[in-house]
Amino acid sequence: MENYFTLKGGIRMPAIGYGTFKSTDGGDERLIHMALDTGYRLLDTAAFYGNEEFVGKAVKESGLGREEIFITTKVWKTELGYERTKASVEQSLKRLQTDYVDLCLIHWPKPEPDTENWKELDRGSWKALEEFLRQGKARAIGVSNFLPYHLDALMEEAEILPAVDQLELHVGYTQEAAVAYCREHGIQVQAWSPLGRRRVLEEPAVVRIAAKYGVSPAQLLLKYLLAQDIAVIPKSSSMERMKENLDLPDFEISREDFYFLRCLPQTGWGGEHPDLPRVYF
Repeated sequence: MENYFTLKGGIRMPAIGYGTFKSTDGGDERLIHMALDTGYRLLDTAAFYGNEEFVGKAVKESGLGREEIFITTKVWKTELGYERTKASVEQSLKRLQTDYVDLCLIHWPKPEPDTENWKELDRGSWKALEEFLRQGKARAIGVSNFLPYHLDALMEEAEILPAVDQLELHVGYTQEAAVAYCREHGIQVQAWSPLGRRRVLEEPAVVRIAAKYGVSPAQLLLKYLLAQDIAVIPKSSSMERMKENLDLPDFEISREDFYFLRCLPQTGWGGEHPDLPRVYF
């Protein structure tokens, strides 16, 4: 397995990154330092996470060159539109203490499911991201949680196509249509929540197949996605699990097991959809 995926423009993005959501709830950047020490070189943050300052501080203190660390951030859905997105990204750069981010995403396609002018807002945001790309303040730009019809609307007026679409993807929630669309258009898919929460990690079929290969359920779930050329950003709060998620054994999932996992009933979905009210489990 390659350690990187190559995005539009030749930008190399690590195949496995560290998701920083809730990683700084303790009020410090300890877990981010731990991730960097473990070997992660992609840090995924967002304005909404409220931890860009911690990420920036950890990068500064890591002893690594800025060019060695791939930083992703995102514009929150309440900041859609040209001017708001410009202001949001500038603030993110200040909080991250960097002149550029490696990847900047629109976090969600709509402020609310019933927002009527979402297409106009998305196009304004995308125009702003295109400008940041041309200015060198972002090495690549993309979207998160955009489904095919959101992407169609965005690309009707886009001058630069999205490099990445970050989606909730895992065994039990495969979003086949969105993944196929992205492949058709040369958009790199990146999975958030690739382990699908405890419900998927403890699914008896997942546990059984993982044992067959002598790996952990988490390693099986990550391998399942990476084998489809889907990048992953797992998050963890222990060094042992960080290492387990990053240092995957060299094994190949059989065709039978692969399709068995692919066809499992929906499970582990987080309850968020850009066009529907939040579902709480």
